[in-house]
Amino acid sequence: MRFPRTRPRSLAGQLFAWQVVLVAAVVVGCAFFAYVSGRGQAEETAERQARAVALSVAGAPSVREAIRGDDPSAALQPYAERVREDTGIAFVTIMSPARVRWTHPDADRIGETFLGHTARALRGETFSETYTGTLGPSIRVVTPVRDGGRITGLVSAGITVDRVSSQVRAQLGALALAAGAALVLGGLGTYVINARLRRHTHGMNAAELSRMHDYHEATLHAVREGLLMLDGQRRIALVNDAGRELLGLAPGAVGRRVADLDLPAPLTGALLASEERVDEVHLTADRVIVVNTRPVVGGERRGTVVTLRDHTELQALSGELDSERGFTRALRSQAHEAANRLHTVVSLIELGRADEAVGFATAELELAQALTDRVVGAVAEPVLAALLLGKAAQANERGVELVLAEDSLIDDGALPASLPARDLVTILGNLIDNAVDAVTREAAVPGPRGRVTVTALAEGGELLLRVADNGAGVDPAQAAEVFRAGWSTHGAGRGLGLALVRQAAHRGGGTVGLEQGPDGGAEFTVRLPLAAGARA
Repeated sequence: MRFPRTRPRSLAGQLFAWQVVLVAAVVVGCAFFAYVSGRGQAEETAERQARAVALSVAGAPSVREAIRGDDPSAALQPYAERVREDTGIAFVTIMSPARVRWTHPDADRIGETFLGHTARALRGETFSETYTGTLGPSIRVVTPVRDGGRITGLVSAGITVDRVSSQVRAQLGALALAAGAALVLGGLGTYVINARLRRHTHGMNAAELSRMHDYHEATLHAVREGLLMLDGQRRIALVNDAGRELLGLAPGAVGRRVADLDLPAPLTGALLASEERVDEVHLTADRVIVVNTRPVVGGERRGTVVTLRDHTELQALSGELDSERGFTRALRSQAHEAANRLHTVVSLIELGRADEAVGFATAELELAQALTDRVVGAVAEPVLAALLLGKAAQANERGVELVLAEDSLIDDGALPASLPARDLVTILGNLIDNAVDAVTREAAVPGPRGRVTVTALAEGGELLLRVADNGAGVDPAQAAEVFRAGWSTHGAGRGLGLALVRQAAHRGGGTVGLEQGPDGGAEFTVRLPLAAGARA
């Protein structure tokens, strides 16, 4: 017959059982110690009392004088009984040096031989012993009676062991009540503590807690999303490997306050916020991360759970996708324009104006080919060349002229493999887009045609990318804010491009700066080192 397996006792239950046993053992041990100590103290007290009575009787002048008489018992028996009753001891026996009793609580025992040792008293000592006499086992003290330097008698005073035991038993009853009360209080306290522990451990046993801890550790290291847990004091209570990598935290970050981590101010504000944050995009020095926070509340604020997703690659791909869409729109527009020009050429031929048709077509081809030849001849890097041609088409569609500066030159192989083409697209593409936005005019607004001038130069161990426009420029008071994520002159939901430019420049170990351009607009300059040791 197989019995069903029972679930192991919970950790709180095991601790409760062990604590009850421990409390009981402590209480019983203390009670036993108190009993032994109390019995020893009772015996010591009884001995001191008997010694005091024996010495007092032996030193009394009336006792010495009675011993000199012809019938010591007649005078000493009433005196000894009076002392015994006044002091509450069991007996006071006065005897001759030959151990013949002159007094005894039982008058019939007078004249008999004293039961006990007297040799030490006959030598002049006062000693104590436990001996079984006519009244049973007793704690007694024997001392000599001196008269003129001569021992004329002996005095023995004692208390029976039964009387000492009865006193100890009376104390033991009170001790048992105290021990029982201590055991009950200890059990109740242990129950309350373990009930709270059971709530915190959710009734799980030690094996389940250990297994959950193992799963917890494995999960933290396995998930690719960053996970950060903050306590109520906004200190890092837990962070997994991905979270440490995304935030650039040192191994000893656990226990530190979020405000002391040297993170960007907007990201620090999101982590310290008391309200929930959902899919907020933030930039660190090297990454674009999406932050979600959720407070942990249980009667009081206990902390915050933060998840971090790396969107650096996704943001770069999104930028490239936006560029591709722009290229597509530009090609569609160019195809439309080319169709219009082709119809114009065909119409001129049909009207018999062949020479004018040839001149018109040649002028259009020369205009388009001139920019292509200029870009391809100056920029041998195919990704940058394609980007410039595509952005030129986009700018032309919006009525903006994109010009490649005369001193632009990037030879083939000048850019190292450590400088990702994706970062170059991010930097130059966002700078050109911002410049085109800055100089775009509504058709009804009079003024010169917008122009964007691009400089791309690899020289002296560094790559220089400069984009200038003839727009209104940037307010000098806002020059330090333009690279902050969220800053934009085009309303909410914008303002990420320049922040990505600074981030990409930082990844490449370079710098980005803002000045007023020669045409009065803004001029952004990015410098990236081309040395082999430059940061990738």
